[in-house]
Amino acid sequence: MAKNTQSTGDDGYAATLARVNGLTLDSSIKNSTKAGDAAVRSPTSARVDGATAARLAAAAEAAAASVESGHAVRGLTEEAEEEPAEAAPARNGAGRHLAHSHPHLADGAPAGPSAPGSPLSRPASPYTLNPPIDFDGLSWPSIGTRDRLEATPEEREAKVQRIAAAVKTILTEIGEDPDREGLLETPERYAKAIMFFTQGYEQNIRSVINRAVFEEDHDELVIVKDIEVFSLCEHHMVPFIGKMSIGYIPNSRVLGLSKLARIAEMFSRRLQVQERLTKQVALAVWEILQPRGVAVVMEATHMCMVMRGVQKPGSSTVTSCMLGYFRQSQKTREEFFSLLGKR
Repeated sequence: MAKNTQSTGDDGYAATLARVNGLTLDSSIKNSTKAGDAAVRSPTSARVDGATAARLAAAAEAAAASVESGHAVRGLTEEAEEEPAEAAPARNGAGRHLAHSHPHLADGAPAGPSAPGSPLSRPASPYTLNPPIDFDGLSWPSIGTRDRLEATPEEREAKVQRIAAAVKTILTEIGEDPDREGLLETPERYAKAIMFFTQGYEQNIRSVINRAVFEEDHDELVIVKDIEVFSLCEHHMVPFIGKMSIGYIPNSRVLGLSKLARIAEMFSRRLQVQERLTKQVALAVWEILQPRGVAVVMEATHMCMVMRGVQKPGSSTVTSCMLGYFRQSQKTREEFFSLLGKR
């Protein structure tokens, strides 16, 4: 269903939002379509310059497309409303507006008298379409995670030796002598290092959290700032280094503070892009706590921009992911950024 939701585009988004607010979108669009057609066909349009006529025609076409998109979104919503009762637990208040897409990507606040309506979330990516915790506890595993996790000591050593052999080939191909003293043990050292750099593939949310979720009567912002993050860019396999700040608004449950840093560590110890890393951390916290809102901001320097390519030292990249109240309320976002000192 996520694919159908994405295909509606901005017009489908507008149709859904208008229906939530109780607007009669279809009739207004039809009227605007008729008005646009009449304007184009009117005798007076002969006196209108060509650019204006083209704009009116484009507006009529866009309005017609909006009607179709609105019907598509309404069909998806009605289909979701007909789900069996046993599916209801998975469709909590945080995910009702995305019931036709994916409940774990829902951005709305949990159900309650103060929970406002919310627009559709951003589309899912292949790496975040599934929930952070799958049926066997792994968290967005890679294709070889299971083999790596269940490997015996002998199989792990064989894996290290295969990587070392590949590194020795690289050293030869760049014109080095892999048998000289300084490089003699480098292939094996690098093999062990890369296994450490990517150990996040072997970790999962359940073991990281380890029952550190507690009932607590607190409904104000909780923020852990400036968590140092080290990861490898998946495009060039060189580091990007930065700091991540994680905030959430509890909904009667809080998480041990160190666990927020551990979640960031788990997802950063993989081949990553910063955009996905930011979103994965936010979705994981959302999944664990089902809070009223989650906000994650990361700022990092990418060695692929500093050491190669455009070669711009001093540049940094900032990414964010806002869910729930942080996405809906500008004042909540402003409070978060002011507490980070980024206002």
